[in-house]
Amino acid sequence: MNQGKLIIFSAPSGSGKTTIVKEMLKKIPELAFSVSACTRQPREGEIHGKDYYFISEEEFIKAIENDEFVEWEMVYSGKYYGTLRSEIERIWKEGNHVVFDVDVEGGLSLKEKFGEKALGIFVMPPSLEVLESRLRARGSESEESLKMRVDKAEEELEYAGAFDIVIQNNELSIALQEAESAIRRFLQA
Repeated sequence: MNQGKLIIFSAPSGSGKTTIVKEMLKKIPELAFSVSACTRQPREGEIHGKDYYFISEEEFIKAIENDEFVEWEMVYSGKYYGTLRSEIERIWKEGNHVVFDVDVEGGLSLKEKFGEKALGIFVMPPSLEVLESRLRARGSESEESLKMRVDKAEEELEYAGAFDIVIQNNELSIALQEAESAIRRFLQA
C-alpha cells in the first residue's frame, strides 16, 4: 500500500468535519472517501457502504483477528470503528487520494502509520457549547450519549496540536477555503 496520499480529517463529533469532507470531495475530484466500518446503528439517512459499513460486533472482531483494519478502536462502550485496509487499496487502485473522516484517536493512529504521506487536519469547533448545541440539533442523541460525546470532545480538543493543521470552524465558508487550500498545497508537494 504505497501509492496515493491521505487526507485525514479529525475532530470531536459535532465539529463540522463531515460537512467539510463532503465539500472537499465535491471541489477536489482526485479525492475519494474512505468508508469506515462501525458497529453502531445507522442514523436516519445513512447508507451502508456509503456513510459507513454497518457490521455486527462479531463481524468486526473477526475482521480484527484477520488483520483487515489499518486502525480500529472501541470509541464508546461496545461501539467499534475502524478503517479497512481494503478501502485504502481500492481508492489508490482507482488512482485517487484517500480522505478520512475519523475521530481524533483514529486520526492520530493513521497519521502515525502513514507519516509524510498523510496530512492530518483537525477541525476545531467554536466552543464546547456550540458543539453541544450542534449535537442536540441532530436529534439522534439521548442525554446520556450527548454527555458522553461532550466529555469525550473536551478530551479530544487537547490533541489538536498533534495534527499538521488546525482549522477553526467558526464560519463554514472560511473553514472550507482553508481546508481546500491546505489540501491542494499538500497534493502538489
